[in-house]
Amino acid sequence: MKFALHFGNNTFPGGAGAARLARLAEAAGFDSVFAVDHVVLPDAYDSTYPYAAGGRLPGNQFSAMPDPLIWMAFAAAATTRLRLMTGVIILPLRNPLVLAKQVATLDHMSGGRIELGIGVGWLREEFEALGVPFAARGRRADDYVAAMRALWREESASHAGEFVQFSGVSCSPRPGAGAVPIIVGGHSEAAARRAGRLGDGFFPSIGAQVDTMPLLEVARRAAAAAGRDPDAIEMLGGCPGALPGSGEDPLAAVEARRKQGIHRVVLPVNRFLPDLEDSLPRFGETVIRACA
Repeated sequence: MKFALHFGNNTFPGGAGAARLARLAEAAGFDSVFAVDHVVLPDAYDSTYPYAAGGRLPGNQFSAMPDPLIWMAFAAAATTRLRLMTGVIILPLRNPLVLAKQVATLDHMSGGRIELGIGVGWLREEFEALGVPFAARGRRADDYVAAMRALWREESASHAGEFVQFSGVSCSPRPGAGAVPIIVGGHSEAAARRAGRLGDGFFPSIGAQVDTMPLLEVARRAAAAAGRDPDAIEMLGGCPGALPGSGEDPLAAVEARRKQGIHRVVLPVNRFLPDLEDSLPRFGETVIRACA
């Protein structure tokens, strides 16, 4: 079982805090740290945030949320083994050629430690501010994934999709492994089907106001229908019982998630505050190493 910490960049938006978190997570045995994404946050919005009971983002629009890729670059420079992932980047809001270049560069310079978690977004007002249509954002995301993979795979790449078209272009450096793993995030059946159809993994984002465990089977069925190996899709998921102060047996909670098909447990970093120097090593010793 692998373990990840979520909400790294908005919990530790400064450079010193980012380096502190990354180094402590690596030393404790965590596999990865995630960084969240919003380009802009409107002063007022009618959209419903799906990962909190009240339907509103925690904090406010003025809370610091560094760009996830730049934050991940800083964390990668402070570590040697820790993997970094966008959890998730709102893919339809990004130019896929620019994003492919940024992610491949970061993967190249970090020694292959980058994963691209993607989502289609929920905040209509953010799309409007960036001039990107909110409708068909799922199809747009699918097209962007195909375009990025073509750029990572081919020296002279071409792509003819619904939203992106190019021919005979090179985007270097390319990822050392030929691609960057793409983890599809979301709490809907559409997200699960997308993960099965084209993802390297599926992350039913923690905090969803619905039971996301049944979505794992949706993703597996979609993978089989697409002629892919369902067992090759990495499944990520939260595990509240493993958190400090939960009152549950963390090893039993992790084992229950393992039996449900989870490969990587994702935990919010704020539950380890304020004493990271004590809580992360203790979790590493009592849980991560015991589950290795």
